Amino acid sequence: MLKFLFWILLSFNVALFAYGRGYLGNFKGNEREPARMKNQVNADKLKLVPASQAAAVKAAEPAPAALPEPVAAAPALVACLEVGPLVAVDARRFDTRIAALGQLKPVRQNVTTTEVGSYMVHIPPQATRAAADSKAEELKNLGVTNYYVIPDNTPMKWAISLGVFKSENAAKTLLAALNKQGVQGARISGRGAQVTRVNYRFRDIEPAMRDRIDRVAASFPGQRARSCK
Repeated sequence: MLKFLFWILLSFNVALFAYGRGYLGNFKGNEREPARMKNQVNADKLKLVPASQAAAVKAAEPAPAALPEPVAAAPALVACLEVGPLVAVDARRFDTRIAALGQLKPVRQNVTTTEVGSYMVHIPPQATRAAADSKAEELKNLGVTNYYVIPDNTPMKWAISLGVFKSENAAKTLLAALNKQGVQGARISGRGAQVTRVNYRFRDIEPAMRDRIDRVAASFPGQRARSCK
């Protein structure tokens, strides 16, 4: 009996010793692991820190760099935009409308053009006054009585005028009647005077502003914004 108790106590002490030394492993997550700690690489360099200190260290770490957002490319500028020519009264109205669009500084150019105001039916200029008189006699023989030999102090020297009209259609009507009478060589020419108009040019403007300028130009008869160099 005593031997039996002796071996029981001995076995209990051996088991307790093994448990204390960690040879039997861990049964709970918070138990010590001396044997496993000895098997760790550089275990002597490990340092336990409080949870609050670990959180502070983590917060101090630099945040990962944010990826740059893609930047939309700026729309290409319109190099040159032109409006005109406009008569003086329309140019003043255009100036007011353009000023309302913002800080635009168009270049204003005066353009001299010839504006047709009437249409003349005529026989082209003859070489001499005698040739013009001879041609006038032919017209008289064909029954044409309304004619006028233009004198030598005009650009139409020695031409023969057969009528002047405000509209081109009226001039065409007379020309058709003369052709039926046998008159040959008559033609229609526009007669006009030189007038000064205003032309506008805009440089390096955004597409949206180009559309606004075009809408302003379209409010004037026969005008639209157009590209230029």
